[in-house]
Amino acid sequence: MTEENNGLHVLIITGLSGAGKTQTINCLEDMGYYCVDNMPPALLRKFIDLSLQSEGKIDKVALVIDVRGGDFFHNLSQSLFELEESHLAYEILFLEASDEVLVRRFKESRRRHPLAPGDRLLDAIRMERNVLAELRGRANVILDTSGTTPRQLKEKLTDLYSGSENDGFTINVVSFGYKMGIPLDCDLMMDVRFLPNPFYDPLMTKQTGEDEDVIRYVLGSEITKSFARRYLNLLKFLIPHYIREGKTNLAISIGCTGGQHRSVVLANYIGQQLKNAGYKVIVRHRDIAKHQVEP
Repeated sequence: MTEENNGLHVLIITGLSGAGKTQTINCLEDMGYYCVDNMPPALLRKFIDLSLQSEGKIDKVALVIDVRGGDFFHNLSQSLFELEESHLAYEILFLEASDEVLVRRFKESRRRHPLAPGDRLLDAIRMERNVLAELRGRANVILDTSGTTPRQLKEKLTDLYSGSENDGFTINVVSFGYKMGIPLDCDLMMDVRFLPNPFYDPLMTKQTGEDEDVIRYVLGSEITKSFARRYLNLLKFLIPHYIREGKTNLAISIGCTGGQHRSVVLANYIGQQLKNAGYKVIVRHRDIAKHQVEP
């Protein structure tokens, strides 16, 4: 079933132990899914109802349901039937891998298979395949992760379940003053102290980069226009590469002397341009309230 529930996307993740469900749920969480691991099937309907009552705050959920649930897991077919009877839509993602790969992964992780009787790992894997056979037949998507690297799995999941390539990726743009120290949590830092400084105009000394006079002064400079164009082109080149490498957050810091004028204007401008390009952007002015506006 793939129809929508008032905008709520319900994804049930299941499959063989060791096939990559933990990594999958971590990836989906980065994409903005509300994730629950080892969900008892009996709670499935209640959880979906609660999500629907969130008034859109929760719009996509990913629920891992597998044989770790023990006796609870056997109720899954009945729970799915109840969802269908109530016209509540869901999708099933089934993860699997070859016996050889699963054996190797369990030996490397030194974890016990949930169905393993003693050390008979291969028997447990084959038993799990039989238990999950019916559920595999109902799956919307089956992913074999035998020859898949973690990065390749994330790329596949992004292609399948991300509304856009940028979902789950956030850009934080922070203005700051060098006199107060540089930000520690920064990926890209830009020093804009070379731009014309409105501090020296008596009318703007006490103002900040959020006042119209200062905005016009800074953005009206030909130096600023040239710099902003080049810097945006650089960011628009870099950001897609960061996303493809699996980065979920990019921190951009823009600094001037006091963190009041030039850096504030540029942080707002750059942030708005990146928003216009379709990215989720949060702009923060670290030092604007400190009123240390010396040049």
